[in-house]
Amino acid sequence: QVQLVESGGGSVQPGGSLRLSCAASGSTFSTYAMAWYRQAPGKQRELVARITSGGTRNYTDSVKGRFTISGDNAKNTVYLQMDSLRPEDTAVYYCNADGWVVGIYNTYWGQGTQVTVSS
Repeated sequence: QVQLVESGGGSVQPGGSLRLSCAASGSTFSTYAMAWYRQAPGKQRELVARITSGGTRNYTDSVKGRFTISGDNAKNTVYLQMDSLRPEDTAVYYCNADGWVVGIYNTYWGQGTQVTVSS
């Protein structure tokens, strides 16, 4: 079982920055890919950024060049640095861990943290 706890959300003006943190229980990074998803009101949850155990990073097109995903293995924490924020980035952001363990696929979610970008 993996537990994920997000923090760092809040309100910011357009053009501002926030850094989200996701603290994971256990030795998560060697087993699971870590990702950030977001869900805006009335919209489906979408993948924002993902980092594999090997360090490969992927981003959705709308955040490329503005957001950076990174991980600290020693702290079992994954971060999402969000710069040049836009009103359309407003959403609840969720941390996710997914991967295969002894032939079984597992996926885990955090509780979510609200990000609001508004003037």
